[in-house]
Amino acid sequence: MRQYERLWPDHPFRFRIPYQRLRGPDSERAEYIETPPEIAATVLRLIEDIDDEEWIYWCSDDKYPIRLIVEKIKELIIYALATPEISGLLFCRTRVTLDRPELSLLPRRRVTPAGNVLLERKGWYQIWIHQFLKAKVLRSLFSQLPLEIPSAKALDGLKDQISKPDEYHLFVAEQNFAVFGESTKRGVITRNCLESIRRTDIELPEWFRRSNGEWVTMGKLPEDTLWQRFRRRLSRERQGR
Repeated sequence: MRQYERLWPDHPFRFRIPYQRLRGPDSERAEYIETPPEIAATVLRLIEDIDDEEWIYWCSDDKYPIRLIVEKIKELIIYALATPEISGLLFCRTRVTLDRPELSLLPRRRVTPAGNVLLERKGWYQIWIHQFLKAKVLRSLFSQLPLEIPSAKALDGLKDQISKPDEYHLFVAEQNFAVFGESTKRGVITRNCLESIRRTDIELPEWFRRSNGEWVTMGKLPEDTLWQRFRRRLSRERQGR
């Protein structure tokens, strides 16, 4: 949430935050909702009062934005809202949709009035990255998952056993407009997340103050040269001293 406020100050979101025992105060941009502890039941509870055709911004807390090209993202969502056939829109093209398009993408393409090219994704590819979805997409997926899920990592294998309805068309922008970071890996905070938090007033518990040493990010922006990435990394290291 802090990163969205910093990168997209006028964002339109009101985040829904699940809790079982401890909750924070509701605000203009955050709403706490009591949910069951199970993963699937939590998601279904969060969208319980949302109509199937309503758009939501799906953003689980295991990832966070590092860079956003906000004006391009706004263009994309305006187009999606006016196009009934679209059920989902991802603006971070990375990993499998970039490196293995023959596996993860369909041949179908759309070109928006602004000239942005959208590629249709197969199945549930990259469903865990922050993106715009109609509520029915999440409802369909999570209502078919088992109640007991051993770990968040197990969700990858479980989702692949579920067929996505053919009428749900999920797209990804051909050109990438965002960079996201992984918050943790196997339950240990990543180096990038720890350094990001250290630049804020967020207090971490003692057991969460040592990273795994890994830098785990997704997405590279079009103007991202090797020199620009080096300068940003050098700046981060100086700030962390």
